[in-house]
Amino acid sequence: MQLSLAIVGVDHRNKDKSDRRFEILLCAPGEDVHLVPEPKNPVDPQAVAVFSVRGTQLGYVKAERAQLIKTYLARGRVTAAVFQDRAPWGCVIRVGLDGEAPVLPALPPESAGDDDFYPDWEPPDE
Repeated sequence: MQLSLAIVGVDHRNKDKSDRRFEILLCAPGEDVHLVPEPKNPVDPQAVAVFSVRGTQLGYVKAERAQLIKTYLARGRVTAAVFQDRAPWGCVIRVGLDGEAPVLPALPPESAGDDDFYPDWEPPDE
């Protein structure tokens, strides 16, 4: 089984003053990320922090999924996690469970954009 998870809290600075959004820009799809439970987090004891392969925090698993992911981590069900994509609110990671490696979903086809079609102007009927 695999899950795509929203990572939020990216507008906060890390303790070392590093910028989370900048670190997200450095991440490539498929790059490993690390999930770290934070039971002593004063705001949310269920919080699960997400770190890049360079050791810089990207943010947190969204609260709605944090307890589930924390439980999966404690039970050893999380096989691996990878960076999936950037998003306006932060980013998305892909998590593989129960021995299954995370596989990124196929990207949507790129739009053709401007196809150089411009309809002829038709004056209004008078």
